[in-house]
Amino acid sequence: MDEVEIGKRVIDIELNTLKDLKESIGEEFREACRLIFNTRGRVIVSGVGKSGIVGKKIAATLTSLGTPSLFLHPTESLHGDLGIVSREDVFIAISKSGESDEFRTLIPLVKRLGIPVIAITATRDSELSRLSDITLYVPVKREACPYDLAPTSSSTAMLALGDALAICVMEKKGVKLEEFASYHPGGSIGKKIWLRVRDMMLTDDAFVPRVKEDAPMEEVILEMTRKRGITSIVDEEGRLLGVFTDGDLRRLIEKRGNNIFQLKAKDVMNKNPKTISPERLAVEAARKMEKYGITALLVVDKSKKVIGIIHLHDLMKARVV
Repeated sequence: MDEVEIGKRVIDIELNTLKDLKESIGEEFREACRLIFNTRGRVIVSGVGKSGIVGKKIAATLTSLGTPSLFLHPTESLHGDLGIVSREDVFIAISKSGESDEFRTLIPLVKRLGIPVIAITATRDSELSRLSDITLYVPVKREACPYDLAPTSSSTAMLALGDALAICVMEKKGVKLEEFASYHPGGSIGKKIWLRVRDMMLTDDAFVPRVKEDAPMEEVILEMTRKRGITSIVDEEGRLLGVFTDGDLRRLIEKRGNNIFQLKAKDVMNKNPKTISPERLAVEAARKMEKYGITALLVVDKSKKVIGIIHLHDLMKARVV
């Protein structure tokens, strides 16, 4: 069989499993979300094999979205690691079959501590389901594996269910952007949330383009070409009046030919320049440039004075976009 066809077949099988999972979400999911939301401790996630790998990701996602969580390996828990579990925690046990030998021993120990147990399983009448307080059923008609054995559709669905739980609890907690940022101070996520225009803008006169409104056309063109294809036009106090770009110059020449040097800055400026505040997020500047098809934004203070400029190239170099 063709490789592309095999790939599409696998995706189709997993998509159908996700559709079935969506239809299965109901009251038990609501109860699980409320249980996690109301816990005063942590969410302990446990699983063996591929279920354990999924469990590690679910624990990491919960933590990153404001719900402290830990992964506990079922085998290691029986050799001392059960000590990390407290009576205020919630326990999530993941097993496709629900008949894991490790859980047969572990779940009664967890229940003895008075900890509520949420089961995530593809088998409704499993022992794990009977031992748990809430069962989140993951309907799996078949794995994408040609032998219907290797965890593929089931692990994908369990991962999606874990994401749904984490996002639901996050929204119920009302986690703000600033809180989310505090959990992700590094990497590209951190840059998008923490980095502000003031951190990226150029402020030195050697880089910030400015000409007065009565500046002759020669000065306007010189300032624009020296400073990356844009210049602001300001009044005597430095307040922004307009902007002139290399695109404006091309359009002006097309319209008037070489008869442009009798004009002044105020005659050719765009009186509705796109600007941004230094306190806005750098990623907002990038989105604004993308929206209007421009490569730079003038940065203005509350009195509309031009205090800097931010370029799309610099944002891309810093991996903000």
